[in-house]
Amino acid sequence: MASSSVVRLQIESALAQKIPSALTPAPRMVRPVAGTGIEALDDVLRGGLPIGAVSEVVGPECSGRTSLALSFLAKTMQAGKVCAWIDVSNTFDPLSAAAIGVDLSRLLWVRCGVQANGIQPTNRNFTLPEKYLVPPAIRKGLHGGGFGPHPRTEANGLSQAVSGLLRPEAIAPRCAEPQRSIRPRQEAFEPNQYAIATAPKRSAPRSKPWSRIEQALRSADLLLQGGGFSAIVLDMGSLAPEFVSRVPLATWHRYRLASERTQSSILLLTQHPCAKSSAELLLRLHPASAICDEATVFTGIQPQVEVARQRFTQTENNIVSIRKPPRSVNTACWQSRTSWAGCR
Repeated sequence: MASSSVVRLQIESALAQKIPSALTPAPRMVRPVAGTGIEALDDVLRGGLPIGAVSEVVGPECSGRTSLALSFLAKTMQAGKVCAWIDVSNTFDPLSAAAIGVDLSRLLWVRCGVQANGIQPTNRNFTLPEKYLVPPAIRKGLHGGGFGPHPRTEANGLSQAVSGLLRPEAIAPRCAEPQRSIRPRQEAFEPNQYAIATAPKRSAPRSKPWSRIEQALRSADLLLQGGGFSAIVLDMGSLAPEFVSRVPLATWHRYRLASERTQSSILLLTQHPCAKSSAELLLRLHPASAICDEATVFTGIQPQVEVARQRFTQTENNIVSIRKPPRSVNTACWQSRTSWAGCR
């Protein structure tokens, strides 16, 4: 009886032309990593963010997403590389980026939904021909020669003139003039003070940022096709998850393939994960806690990040232990202080 290895070899040789490597699994791809500039996070990620892949950073506002992205760009620019920041909601602050260590001369800032200064909309002056400004001549004849008003409108005001010739008691109209029905006025009631206090306030309708999202996705496509950028940050953190989740999954898959080809790191900042399986790494930031060094002065925040998903991790050795390995640490925290707090 043939062994299993011989049977497998026969099947693979028979299906080599139709299905190459039918029984051979795809090799695991361990990507190179780039440091984020935060030692605690680099220790958890075993080096940093993957190169040539999509990394997604999710979390609520004021959780440290922008600080993490700026630290990653500053660390990448120390090697003389060029990066790009696609700002969907026009919330990027160049002064804060320069204070962290970002070289603005090597950063491409793409602002979506903002018109360039000096571009004014063109005024289109239309001049009508003179024949449309001259009133038409009055036509004589019955009802204006067939082009006049309806005969019913000629009886307007005739009832008032006839009522003056009759007795005061007979004020009612005597001619066949259509009368307008008068609606009784409705009494208006003012709401009491309790109704005013408990009435729910309607929130202002949110503006739908479809045009800005479309500009951001097109800009990312152009930057990935052109190449030359080591890191591209797509900042969509200020948008509601209901808008970001409408982006097709095929878009993120296309970005994943383009980043592999150009070996550029794509960092996606959102409030809710939307890239799904196209993201190589998913970092979830929790609400940051304030640092209470002073009683009345705000000195900084302490973000906390959790590695929610990491596709492939590089093992230290090839020895597989029979025992269950200990649970690895997948959380990290650091302190982000303000410029006026000084060194501690």
